Amino acid sequence: MELQGEVTDIIYQNEVNSYTIAVIETVEDEVITCVGYLPFINVGDTLKVVGNFVVHKDYGEQFKVETFEKIMPQTLESLERYLSNGVIKGIGPATARKIIETFGEETVSIFKFEPQKLARIKGISKEKALEMAEEFNENWDLWQIVGYLDKFGIGAENSKKIYKALGNNAINEIEENPYLLVDLIRNVDFVKIDKMAMNLGFSYNNDKRIRSGIKYALNKISYNGHTTTLKLNLEKYVMDLLGVSQDEIDNNLIFLKAKGEIIIEQRENREQELEEWVYLYPFYKAELNVAEKIVALNRAKNIKYIDKFEKEIQKMEKVTSVKLSEKQKEAVNAVNENNVCIVTGGPGTGKTTIIKTMIEIYKFHGMKPILCAPTGRAAKRMTETTGEEAKTLHRLLEIGKFEEDGKIETDYDVAPIDADLIIVDEMSMVDIFLMNYLVRAIYQGTKLVLVGDVDQLPSVGPGNVLKDLIRSEKVCTIVLDKIFRQAAESKIILNAHRVNEGKSFLSKVEEGEEKHKEDFFYIKETNQEQIVSQVLSLSKERLKNFGDYDFFKNIQVLSPTKKGKLGTKELNIALQEELNPHRDGEIEKQNSGFVYRIRGSRNAN
Repeated sequence: MELQGEVTDIIYQNEVNSYTIAVIETVEDEVITCVGYLPFINVGDTLKVVGNFVVHKDYGEQFKVETFEKIMPQTLESLERYLSNGVIKGIGPATARKIIETFGEETVSIFKFEPQKLARIKGISKEKALEMAEEFNENWDLWQIVGYLDKFGIGAENSKKIYKALGNNAINEIEENPYLLVDLIRNVDFVKIDKMAMNLGFSYNNDKRIRSGIKYALNKISYNGHTTTLKLNLEKYVMDLLGVSQDEIDNNLIFLKAKGEIIIEQRENREQELEEWVYLYPFYKAELNVAEKIVALNRAKNIKYIDKFEKEIQKMEKVTSVKLSEKQKEAVNAVNENNVCIVTGGPGTGKTTIIKTMIEIYKFHGMKPILCAPTGRAAKRMTETTGEEAKTLHRLLEIGKFEEDGKIETDYDVAPIDADLIIVDEMSMVDIFLMNYLVRAIYQGTKLVLVGDVDQLPSVGPGNVLKDLIRSEKVCTIVLDKIFRQAAESKIILNAHRVNEGKSFLSKVEEGEEKHKEDFFYIKETNQEQIVSQVLSLSKERLKNFGDYDFFKNIQVLSPTKKGKLGTKELNIALQEELNPHRDGEIEKQNSGFVYRIRGSRNAN
């Protein structure tokens, strides 16, 4: 859907990635709130926006912008408002009014082709007139960048970064070498960039093309969670992608290695044969930093806070009113005996109890424990279950969310962590870069406890840190495998363990079995229309039989895909029509955001 109008207010704009909430008044005099990545816009700008109406649960109807284009103001009034907004130095409301009154319909032409005429206005010198025109035309160049980059499949959220890197000459530089976009932006559409380069006269065996294809391939594996790949696999992929020979690829691998952009590492496989693995340099550096820091922390002098273990544990059991199992005692003792320790286990195995016990022990001895987790939801949950403040790792380290602008910086400055004990929960969600930032912030002598379920899906970002640390056998690891009685009453927890054991779901209570909570139902259905019908029925009324569930507050629908009848897009539309239908005469709102996508598991490379 396409709208056109003038920006009358900017409610919010993120300075880093230009995510914006703006108010636009359309040519039909409708006032619409637009949200999306809108770099370089100001009050008074005239925009053509493409997207869809959505309904935000708190803020109501909004127009979600997918792409946009700045266009020259369509009326003298809007042009005056644009010039008045302070975007051009030296032009305020009074001067803008004089310019419009003097030049009228020729104002834009004056700025572009005859800027010296601006000096006719009192208060504007010839020198100032040229500066104003230069700034006006620079802004015009910025307007072109968003639309130009859209041809390469690069959204507005990244156009600001490209402009910062290449400046006003961005379009010329891209046309001279489109492949430089692969270096500037992650997750680009390489096929579009390659096609444009071919149209501009690049040859198939051009070295810039081959090097760009290699780096694109290495970046692409990171989207699937991997930090490296076998050289043989990389060569085959790039040959298929570019249609070039293995020798041409190998020559450019040597060049990239010499330039320090990639690392080629030799390893022995299970048959003790040497294999070559290829990394982009930042991924190799992050893995190396994590490995070296973990080893250094473990080798540092260990401070033991529990001398008489059994007596100390008995004290803590009285404080917490919880009696520890033998496995939980083993975990607490492992933390006492080691500087770095992993505690892993499925749901209901007592990980939170161990965390609470360690907090009490350290506080009892006057030490400072710090609790953290990779996401806001996990940190909030940690706070609720322990009674102690937990922070997200980003907040603790005082870093931004690098995934927003595609940055990969292994040596980014992080805030040192002042603590005697650092406990990280939900470690399965921590990727290699976030782990790198964490270990760089830890002082020697600080104890580090990593807590998580190794059977959960790995992090969204590259790396499978928790599982890899356990497999290395270089870090003391305690595996909790007993489900405690209270947790065992939940069929959700029980079935989670059955899945890991390769067993089928327990969907009903068998004769002679202990009764469980009615919190899990497995409905087997293979027909897509029937599945949609089941989802709608459950969401609208059937789940109310098991609790006072309000769809918009208590229920989430998860799907592993975006496309198709069972994808998030189609399910959102179906749920909206069933639960929140639009009224007659109202603009149709698509994708209201009821259904969320979940990731599937991925195989190690």
